[in-house]
Amino acid sequence: MKDFKTDVLILGTGISGLSSAIKLAEKKLNITIVTREKRPEITNTFWAQGGIIYSPKDSNDQEDLVEDILKASAYTSNLEAAKILSTRSAEIIDEILIHKSHTDFAKDAEGELLFTKEAAHSKDRIIYNGDMTGKAIQVSLLNYLSNKEVFPNVTFLTSHTAIDLITPNHHGSLITQRYEENQVLGAYLLNQNSKEVRKVLSKVTILATGGIGALYLHHSNSEGARGDGHAMAHRAGAYVTNMEFIQFHPTTFYNRSSHRRFLVSEAVRGEGGRLINAKGEAFMKKYHPDAELAPRDIVSRAILEEMIAEKEDCVYLDITNKAEDYLRNRFPTINAYCMENKVDMSKEPIPVVPAAHYTCGGVKTDLKGRTNLKRLYAVGEVACTGLHGANRLASTSLLEGLTWGYIAAEDILTYIQQLTDYDENKIKDWLQGHEEVDLALITQDQMTLKQTMWNYVGLSRSKNRLNRARAMFMELQDEISKFYKNAQLHDELIGLRNGVEVAFMVLNASLRNQKSVGCFYLKN
Repeated sequence: MKDFKTDVLILGTGISGLSSAIKLAEKKLNITIVTREKRPEITNTFWAQGGIIYSPKDSNDQEDLVEDILKASAYTSNLEAAKILSTRSAEIIDEILIHKSHTDFAKDAEGELLFTKEAAHSKDRIIYNGDMTGKAIQVSLLNYLSNKEVFPNVTFLTSHTAIDLITPNHHGSLITQRYEENQVLGAYLLNQNSKEVRKVLSKVTILATGGIGALYLHHSNSEGARGDGHAMAHRAGAYVTNMEFIQFHPTTFYNRSSHRRFLVSEAVRGEGGRLINAKGEAFMKKYHPDAELAPRDIVSRAILEEMIAEKEDCVYLDITNKAEDYLRNRFPTINAYCMENKVDMSKEPIPVVPAAHYTCGGVKTDLKGRTNLKRLYAVGEVACTGLHGANRLASTSLLEGLTWGYIAAEDILTYIQQLTDYDENKIKDWLQGHEEVDLALITQDQMTLKQTMWNYVGLSRSKNRLNRARAMFMELQDEISKFYKNAQLHDELIGLRNGVEVAFMVLNASLRNQKSVGCFYLKN
């Protein structure tokens, strides 16, 4: 199979893309789901630990949840998006996660859901599966969608990298197509195994490609979270907004062996874990009255301040007040990881550092997931409805992906039957380059990009740092654009090209914003 057509093309296999796929596939549409990974479970959803907010109407929690979302964002969130999340999400959890995919959430002896609390929440409203909630959701959704007896109309394409979104304005074979309304007609996909490029035309395309955390030297994301969706949408003409707001998770396990850092869930602090510095002193009360449960941006900068003050590489998260059996049962994944790295969390504090974690901005959409380009939707972390504003409330990420993946599918179903196929002969084939790729050079450029983002466009930014980053990005972009035109396509080269483009988005948004707010902090 090379070029083909599909009703809906979904780029990304996390919670947002899969929730869209379920809703659409149930209506017998042909759905093609694409991932650059060899296995579709490798997503940011898979790595999410803490939980997902569950706030049914009979809990009388809707107004409080909206207020917590607004407060965590420093009152910069889109109020209407917060209201939609609070009113629609529980019914969608009931339908998709509980009744259809049968996600296993923690329950008490009577079979009732257990709830926990995380930072900046005013009450316990988060359901979970130990410290591997994302994995439980990811696997259950994939298992449900992979049942060919139920969904013979769903196709997964693994090891396929999206290169560019197809628009008649950019990829039409006729000059007159330049005058057409700009719309997205599918995507060019690189088959990583055969090296062939497939032209896939679709009636509707959904971006569910995740965030950009992997562009930073230290991050908690899958390595695929490198901004592919943001870059492709931007090149096609979609609006991108709020890109300066990159949330850093305060507590990831500190070691010197990798860039992808293991997340130590916020739930550890929710269950009583205290942050201490190298002297063994608890310090969070100095920075915020909510101490360890302050919003993430405040906790992250507090940790950075303590590291600088003490000239240490990390701080420590102490939950030794809890029994060994409790920690092993409540946090099995974290406990096992700590033990593998010779840290017994029941007897000694966990070394932790902040790491890039979540992209609050993204491809601008309305409250139904629609972008400014006809036939293109964006859902989950790649999108920006304004829900998070300048800072995301804990455990809203999985919920946002599920909710807007579902809502986007609802909207698509109202009109997709009226759409006609675009003439594939009027869309150009992808022209492959022939110059061999030097992966060693690409790896070096990727490392330069990661270090520049971490050092100059990270937790704390300044005009001088941003200007230094601009000079480095311009040099990188110049080299890559020249090379890209004639090079044989490779997944890493595509990622590098996209990464530099997205780095400029974060940089330029940071230069435009003169006010420190939420997770954006600009030093004078």
